Amino acid sequence: MTATTESPPVPLESPMSVSSTDPVAIRPTVPQPGPVVDVVSSDAAPAAGSIEVKHLNVFYGAFQAINDISLTIRPNAVTAIIGPSGCGKSTFLRTLNRMHEMTPTARVEGSIKLDGTDIMAADVDPVQLRRVVGMVFQRPNPFPTMSIYGNVVAGLRLTGRHTQAELDEVAERSLRRAALWDEVKDKLKANGTSLSGGQQQRLCIARALAVDPEVILMDEPASALDPVATLRIEQLMAELRRTYTIVIVTHNMQQAARVSDETAFFTMGEDRAGYLVETGKTIDIFTNPKNQLTEDYVSGRFG
Repeated sequence: MTATTESPPVPLESPMSVSSTDPVAIRPTVPQPGPVVDVVSSDAAPAAGSIEVKHLNVFYGAFQAINDISLTIRPNAVTAIIGPSGCGKSTFLRTLNRMHEMTPTARVEGSIKLDGTDIMAADVDPVQLRRVVGMVFQRPNPFPTMSIYGNVVAGLRLTGRHTQAELDEVAERSLRRAALWDEVKDKLKANGTSLSGGQQQRLCIARALAVDPEVILMDEPASALDPVATLRIEQLMAELRRTYTIVIVTHNMQQAARVSDETAFFTMGEDRAGYLVETGKTIDIFTNPKNQLTEDYVSGRFG
């Protein structure tokens, strides 16, 4: 199959300003003054980190990138999104925290609910949403003018409501969770770009963890790394799944089989719009798929 571009390029992540008047309909991850009321107050509220996607369609101008995808993402598990190039995997991932809105021509139809809250609603602040649903990109992108320490606490500093002691505590905790603390604890003032590629990627993961998200999105996080660094990222995902919901896009079938609990297989029609073929437990997708397209893809006979 001829490889196609999945979606228009998305700018590298950068610090975002926060206005005190911004509407917030997603529960804040940074403590606010006074009592905080959870937006999901029902006794039957879904578990934290659960995502329900229904009839999702994504367009870039007149081109439809995703066609009618409905998918449930289980909390505290790793869900792998696999499929050929151009089938909308990265586009799908970016809609989960409204990163697609950084492309002016993008338009979305359907619903995405996080813990029962419609994240596409007009009163949901996308900046606040991206603290709850963090993202790690394909290539490491530490903020180039910031130190290792500064990169980790960048999101918290935007609020201006944390003491130095609190920032120090979060920095150490996040770097430990990202399995990076022992390697950088003696050079926290060094520039983040001075680290190796694998270390930079773990720094970006630490930065995402610092704002205490529920969900971590990973867009081929190890594709630019050597085998040793890739193994460290995979081991880290295995640890993080205990606390976070993780959704990973990967072209590496062996990686998907190793790290994920559930797998969703996407492909595309003649109109190049991506759609969901099959989803299920990873072991079933790779050993006993229900759809012939899935079997052909995971066995290498696709295309």
